[in-house]
This record gives sequence, structure tokens and C-alpha cells, in this order.
Amino acid sequence: MFQDISIEKLNELRNKNEMTVIDVRSPSEFADSTIPGSINIPFFTDEERAEIGTLYKQVSTQTAKERGLEIMSAKLPAFVKRFAEIPGNKTVFCWRGGMRSRTTATVLSLMGIHVHRLDGGYRAFRKWVVETLETMDFAPEVYVLHGNTGTGKTEILKRLKEKGYPVVDLEGLAGHRGSIFGEIGMKSHNQKTFDSLLLEDMLRYKNEPFILIEAESKRIGKVVLPEFLVNKKEQGTHIMLKAPTSLRVSNILNDYQPVEHAEESMDAFQQIKSRIHTPIALEIEASMLTRQYGRAVELLLEYYYDPRYTHTSSAYGDEFAKIPTIQFDMLDEAVACVEKQIKEWLDQNKEVSKVRTGV
Repeated sequence: MFQDISIEKLNELRNKNEMTVIDVRSPSEFADSTIPGSINIPFFTDEERAEIGTLYKQVSTQTAKERGLEIMSAKLPAFVKRFAEIPGNKTVFCWRGGMRSRTTATVLSLMGIHVHRLDGGYRAFRKWVVETLETMDFAPEVYVLHGNTGTGKTEILKRLKEKGYPVVDLEGLAGHRGSIFGEIGMKSHNQKTFDSLLLEDMLRYKNEPFILIEAESKRIGKVVLPEFLVNKKEQGTHIMLKAPTSLRVSNILNDYQPVEHAEESMDAFQQIKSRIHTPIALEIEASMLTRQYGRAVELLLEYYYDPRYTHTSSAYGDEFAKIPTIQFDMLDEAVACVEKQIKEWLDQNKEVSKVRTGV
């Protein structure tokens, strides 16, 4: 017979890569949000789930159960085979640890395939994520990278992460770059997915001396940062990155690929067109229509994004002008300079610690 498993125990085994987590909800439920790293082996398709739900509401519970049994019986061999092909320990879950996961676990047990069932299902997992983020006491210092649009902050963080630095890519977790063009070429995540992915990173780095993030607003696309992280960012250690316009234009063209996303790019521009001085807006639009995207980006930076960034930066007050600034012409140069600055900060923290402790 199968055994229930708690969220705490499941997370412990997931972190050790000793547990495969399987979501038996429908494909649309899985696409909306799931436990990070899960695979989807749906008990019912979206259409089957809708049909059974209708029977449950409009006819009777028994009729819905009988139809569910009829549907499942026809595809049971293939369903069981998919689980048999997955090696190692397995945990299944549905919405609330109810009929779908219980039936799955029972049938697999009868076939000699042992699985656990997550106690409380995805609903319990979501509740745990929300409560953990709301009460989190996150100790690491937060180092924040600032810079105008196109400076390459995300790419710099990516390269630092590849070198082993504790980086939290907030835009990557959100599936959005934060601007009106931010969803182009990406899949925007909802709050539930973002929260789950963010918590994974927060727990992974909770014992590090620091983490690195990009200076983001509280809202990124469809999602909102938790209050503790907003506060940590505002109280963090900041660094300004400055790059020549030519490099910024190149970075943006590489990131957004407007040639491949011409329609989405034009649609996004139309949303901000009225905020730009009319002659400039018309030139940007003409440049986009003739696929002179380099010129369009250059004008957008000069007449839209840079003035907005200057206005936003003023909210930090006079202290913002005093933060370390790194000017560079190539991204490799920026990565090396940021690494050097991190080392200086860590050395300073060691000296402060010695003074405080008298060591």
C-alpha cells in the first residue's frame, strides 16, 4: 500500500535528487503551476476532466465516478507503463491529495510499483510556499546591479552564475524582462510559478554570505516581488554599470531578436508611442517598418528609456550618486570588474567583523 509523504520530507528528498515528483493533474492545471521539477502524467485530459466535472455538478457524484472509471479503464495499461519506466523513488500529487492521486497510488501499488502520495496535494504545497515567503528571514547580503536598459545586467549575472556565484535571476524566474517589450521571446510566468521558483533559489542560497540580483521594480511583468526581498534590495549594497550606447543597442538586438519578432515588437511599441515626442515616435515606427531595428533601439534608449531610468533613479536620493560605478566596453570586462568589486566588499565585511568582535 502507498504511503503519504509530507512537504518537508518531499523537499528534503528533492534537494538530494532522490525523488521524482509526478503531477497527475490535467495538462492545463500543470501548465498553470506545479511543483518545480515535476513531470506531468495526467490522470485525465482537460476534456475528460471537464466532462466529469459537469457530470458531478449536473447529474450526481456516482455518475461522475462511473464515467471516470470508464475513461480510466481504457487507458490504464499505458498509464501504469509510464510510471514503470521512471526509476527510483516517486511521489504523486493532484490538487488536494484526493481521488486522482489516491487512485493512482493505489493502482500502482497493486501493480507492484511503489509511490508516495503528497499529503494535501498541490494546494498544501502552494500554502507552504506563500507562508514561507511571508515569514522568511533571509540572512545573506544582497548585492544589486544597476544600469540603463541594454547594459547587459542579465547577461553579466548569467556569466557570474556560471562561475559559481549565488545569482538570483528575477527576470528569468518571472519569464519577463520587466519592460513593455519584456515578454517578447519569453514565456511569462504567473505569481504561483514565480513564487515557487523564487523560494527554490532563496532556500538554495540561504547560507551564502550574499546573493546577486538585478535592480528590478517591485513588479516584473505579471508578478510581484515578496516584501522581504524588496526590503533586502533597498537595504543592499549597490553597484552601477555603464556601457556605451553602441554596446547597449547590440545587447538589446541580441536579447530581443526583433527581426524574428517583428509583429510583437511593433505591438509593444504602439503601447508607448503616445509617450514619445511625435516626430521621434514616427521615426522609430518608420525604422521598425523598414527593419532598421538598430536605429529604432537607439532612439528608444535616448528618448524613452534613459529619461525614465534617470527619473526612477532619483527615488534613491543623493546616496545613489555615491555608489561604485563600473564603466566598460565589453561584457567580459564588466564581469571581471564586478568580481573585483565583490571581493572588495567581502574583504571590507571581514574587516568590519573583526572590529566588532575584537578578533
